[in-house]
Amino acid sequence: MYLQKVEGPRSVTLPDGTVLSRNDLPPAETTRWVASRKFIVVRGFLYGLISLSDAKKRYGLSDEEFNSWVSAVAEHGADALKVTALKKYRQPKDESE
Repeated sequence: MYLQKVEGPRSVTLPDGTVLSRNDLPPAETTRWVASRKFIVVRGFLYGLISLSDAKKRYGLSDEEFNSWVSAVAEHGADALKVTALKKYRQPKDESE
C-alpha cells in the first residue's frame, strides 16, 4: 500500500475526540452539497486538515460561498447549512439599502 504525498496533516483529532482524516472529506468532483458535506469541509478547514486555498480549489468554491458556510457554522451550528433552514438563519437585510 502506497500513501500519496499531501501537504499538511493526513488526519486531525477534533475537540470531541473523533479523528477527521482526508478520506472523510467529500470527493473533489462533488456537485451536490448537502449540509453534512459542507460541515465536514468547514471542520477540516477550521482544524487545519485542509487549507482555505486547497478547499476552494478542490471544490471550486468562491470566497463568498465558503465564508458563508464558515460564518453559518460559527453563528448557528451545523443546522444552519441546511438549505431548508436558510430563512431561519439568514441575516435580515436593512431596508434602506
